[in-house]
Amino acid sequence: MNRTAVVTGASSGIGEATARRLAAEGFDVVAAARRRDRLDKLAAEVPGIRAVTLDVTSQESVDELAASLDRCDVLVNNAGGAVGLEPVASGDVADWQKMYDINVLGSLRVTQALLPRLVESGDGVLVMLTSVAGLVSYEGGGGYNAAKHAQSSMAEVLRLELCGEPVRIIEIAPGMVHTEEFALNRFRGDSSAADRVYEGVPGPLSADDVADAVSWCVTRPAHVNIDRLVIRPRAQAAQYKIHRV
Repeated sequence: MNRTAVVTGASSGIGEATARRLAAEGFDVVAAARRRDRLDKLAAEVPGIRAVTLDVTSQESVDELAASLDRCDVLVNNAGGAVGLEPVASGDVADWQKMYDINVLGSLRVTQALLPRLVESGDGVLVMLTSVAGLVSYEGGGGYNAAKHAQSSMAEVLRLELCGEPVRIIEIAPGMVHTEEFALNRFRGDSSAADRVYEGVPGPLSADDVADAVSWCVTRPAHVNIDRLVIRPRAQAAQYKIHRV
């Protein structure tokens, strides 16, 4: 029987690319997200992918996902995102709440629901998709920094609490990734502002680059745990050091 991988936030960007890549690696992939039309299109295109509607902010939705699974060998907590770039002093509490609920509590809900299946598999792998924003803070990133730091801490705590259990806890922290929606959502639909983030950057990461990293991590031998993988484009030496042409 093929191993089953659940990927949240699989309707676009890194999640979609990861679902495609893991299916190519021979996994039965459960692609989960809110936008079912996109998931159905993905499942129709790629053999081995099954679409499941999921809202990680809803406990009922998460419980329905868990009940629909016969097994779960790999969980990729990818659903997340950023909203706004306002300073802490003027940030919208609703934006912070949304980021925390999706990135942090969403990952918590899905992890709690599927962890028993990961343990039962005998070689479970939990991947937490965080960000370099969870390692280094920057102006205008307050809410997103806070959420991603929390996710990173959750991964560290899980690794400690599950020591001795047959589950690997992997954190993947990408730097600058150019996807169709991340920056657009952050700038509230302002495509010009979103485009300026990547302007002049030779070769920002793509969703496929991150999916490749996920695939490599989850296909290591069972005794090998990649605690944290930080992946940036060559043009980004650090949060504040980006080469542009």
